[in-house]
Amino acid sequence: MWASGARAATPEYGFRVLQTYPHDRTAFTEGLFYLDNFLYEGTGLEGHSDVRKVSLVSGDVIQRSPLPGQYFGEGIVAWGDRLYQLTYRHQVGFVYDKTTLRKLGEFPVQGQGWALTTDGVRLYMDGTRDVNATAGAAELRILDPRTLRETGSIHVTDQGRPVENLNELEWVKGEIFANVWQTNRIARINPKTGVVTGWIDLTGLLSQKETQAADVLNGIAYDHEHDRLFVTGKFWPKVFQIRLVRKNLRR
Repeated sequence: MWASGARAATPEYGFRVLQTYPHDRTAFTEGLFYLDNFLYEGTGLEGHSDVRKVSLVSGDVIQRSPLPGQYFGEGIVAWGDRLYQLTYRHQVGFVYDKTTLRKLGEFPVQGQGWALTTDGVRLYMDGTRDVNATAGAAELRILDPRTLRETGSIHVTDQGRPVENLNELEWVKGEIFANVWQTNRIARINPKTGVVTGWIDLTGLLSQKETQAADVLNGIAYDHEHDRLFVTGKFWPKVFQIRLVRKNLRR
């Protein structure tokens, strides 16, 4: 039993792999979402960044739109007939036609842009307002999807402590799932309060051999129609479809 006044530990989840799919090992994954039987992926690194439409089953790139060489691409999200993409420290985002991936325009970004997701009404963005910062903030910005202007923000905490380095985002069943940069953990965030309602530990998802050429976990996509959750990472050889498994309660 918990002592009087003590806080219950934040629930923790492991995983069970249901299916694996091939992933481009040259893709430095920064943004990911699933739509109409395809994965859409935003990749990073100067000279290698793009937005791409990818076959989930084969891993083949069906369409791609490369960024100019000076840009480091970041997170992506679809809204209506458009696709939005952030960039790292360039303080600009790009607007694409979702069907053709043709660039339509740009929009300003304050500081660094890391990731985007949507609940179908508004957009959520993370990063940091300081363009020179070396770590991510414990904040989600709320954007109007039509104007891309900030309308609010959410401070993310776990047990009252700020959760920094929030990276790739995905809206899953009323929660925001967020990779925590340079870890194997995903935070489940209540978008109304910013409180972390659970932690997903994906340690061991890649084999020891596979991790030697891979970078960090970063990429969450959710198939809302069929309740499928996908995860991958930077330079990872696979996309994993997983099911969450609740770990034993801590006492």
